[in-house]
Amino acid sequence: MFRRRWTDKEVEQHWDSVAGIYVEENNRVKFAHDQRFTEALKHLLPENGHAILNITSRDCEADDYIRKVAPQAHITHAEISGEMIRLAQKLHPQARQVKISTYSFLPFNDASFDRILSLETLEHAAEPDMFLSGLYRVAKPGARMVLSCPPATSELPYQVYTLFFGGHGEGPHRFPSSREVIHRLGKAGWKLLRHRGTMLIPAGPQWLQEKGEELIGRYQKTFISELGIRQFYVCEK
Repeated sequence: MFRRRWTDKEVEQHWDSVAGIYVEENNRVKFAHDQRFTEALKHLLPENGHAILNITSRDCEADDYIRKVAPQAHITHAEISGEMIRLAQKLHPQARQVKISTYSFLPFNDASFDRILSLETLEHAAEPDMFLSGLYRVAKPGARMVLSCPPATSELPYQVYTLFFGGHGEGPHRFPSSREVIHRLGKAGWKLLRHRGTMLIPAGPQWLQEKGEELIGRYQKTFISELGIRQFYVCEK
């Protein structure tokens, strides 16, 4: 089974180390940060009564967005960082959280969830194929998953941003190309319904970022789309 050079434990340690600055740093780029939720909800289509898995949940901010659409959904927030779980308990005490120790073996029963939300997690998983296969296992037949991940073209901009502006960093990661993500999704059994590149201009005035979204929206399935720092994959079991 394919494995990265790091361990999930090292990923956990990174997010533990930045939990204290996580919200503050995200608020510095709030439009770009919150876009992960607004775009994801367009495709997740949660309904009241749905069992929903949010992995990885960080500060559980997604709980607010999901409940605006489906207040009676049964949401499970799975997180690898104990410090992030403690942060989320303070900010979103209503959220149901589950601590996971690895992305390779998820502590949930087969066919448990109607919807799965996985935002910026695949690039951190030490065993990405095991992670995607595990998500497939815990999804109900016909379940929908929305997954986001930065593409390989984002690595250099990320390094430049971190050098000049700091931020919470990404810790152990590898940003995969969209072609690689699509291949791994298919290998795990997922049927791809839609792939969409977003966040062409992730910094600067909001009006400029919105213009970037208009531009990238017109050039989906081109190299311009691959330049968007947040790629969305909408899948079905």
